[in-house]
Amino acid sequence: MAASEISARSSPAPSDPKPFPSKSVAAPRGHDASAIVAYEHYLRLPELAKLWSSKDFPQWADESILKPALQGLEITFRFISLALSDPRPYANHREWKRRLESLAARQVELIATLCEEDGGAPIADLSSCKGLLSRDKSSQEVWKVPGTTSVVSRTSEKSLLPRLATWEKSDDVASKILLQIESQMQRCRFTLGLGEPNLAGKPTLEYDLVVRPSDLHALKRSPGGSKDAKDHETRRSARSNRSSSRGSSPPASYLLGLVQAGSDCWLLERVWKLLSEVEDLHLLMDPDDFLRLKSQLGIKATSGSEALCLRSAALLQVTSSCKDLKRTVPWILGVEADPNGGPRVQDAAMRLFHSRRRGEGDNLGKINLLQALQAVEAALKRFFFAYRQVVAAVMGSLEASGNRAVYAPSEALDSLSQMFLEPPYFPSLDAAKTFLGDFWQNDLSRSGSSSSNTKWH
Repeated sequence: MAASEISARSSPAPSDPKPFPSKSVAAPRGHDASAIVAYEHYLRLPELAKLWSSKDFPQWADESILKPALQGLEITFRFISLALSDPRPYANHREWKRRLESLAARQVELIATLCEEDGGAPIADLSSCKGLLSRDKSSQEVWKVPGTTSVVSRTSEKSLLPRLATWEKSDDVASKILLQIESQMQRCRFTLGLGEPNLAGKPTLEYDLVVRPSDLHALKRSPGGSKDAKDHETRRSARSNRSSSRGSSPPASYLLGLVQAGSDCWLLERVWKLLSEVEDLHLLMDPDDFLRLKSQLGIKATSGSEALCLRSAALLQVTSSCKDLKRTVPWILGVEADPNGGPRVQDAAMRLFHSRRRGEGDNLGKINLLQALQAVEAALKRFFFAYRQVVAAVMGSLEASGNRAVYAPSEALDSLSQMFLEPPYFPSLDAAKTFLGDFWQNDLSRSGSSSSNTKWH
């Protein structure tokens, strides 16, 4: 498409653009409610949800976002303890250790990003504790670094991480996590207070009051699961699914302002990648023990049944929220969508992408946000595609296809497969990049290696 044709289609921005849209996503429809209830009951999600949603600190605006993220990290500490205490001779302890180290590092990275601009978090100021030389009843301790003065740090009394640091099987894992916390929290005004060095002497989060580790770890055994202390796969499966049942993703209504919205969307992309990493942990589970657990729980794919991941109402809600972000594109571009299906939004995107001023003013923030939206879509679809591959590897390909033929006609595909047949979530951005690519290819063909000076304005 020629540049002149695009220029002639300029559409004025609305005189009174609406504020950034926000909405609360309703519970997903069209899914087996009894299966969702059974899944959430097995994972103790109702009890976990109460811990996530409790409002204990009215002045802390980001409590509802940071608390689930911190509790997810604490669940990972329990996961590490469980995996490394597994006495089964065929358990791959070395690989479990590596995978869980990586998972904890990614969680700490996300938490640190959320904490960078946080205000109102409950913290303990350690400035009055400089004279302490050893741990005392207030859980204060001193890290001594050669060539420096002593640095006081406050350590949680309830978290599992300080205990993992003293256990010979996990001390190396815990040390790496503590160093990750120290490194990732450098841009934050406080640190977590889990025993990390805290060389800057920053105040520490009131971790035990926020996370409530005792209440969290009280939800050890899943109802309906085996009471056999040797049934490690039951506890391991429940633990990994709890880690993935709720991410630390900000809801769509949290995306306010171009710069902040772009940052939040890139964070949301990283949450989907974290969920994929959690899902990959199932590949390490022992096949016989895991399939025995699956049989005990009555999880069986039949014609018309949903994939196990689609029994998570929370996951479905986040997926729906991500898809609904497409409604924000016209607002970002400053145009109104054409009710007749015209290319008004697409043209506005092409002008923005090709403008000489795309790095000036709020244009840069708009481009970053639009790129982040498509990154969220890519990460979301990557998660569900990877989930299907994990199910095939762990349970067999028939389970992944819902007991249908592997090469079934499209109308017979299950809902998980149909996700890959959906059109792009952001069709105007997709078309804009397609035509922009064609323009540059045709332009270079006409002028050889020289670039055209024609721009969309």
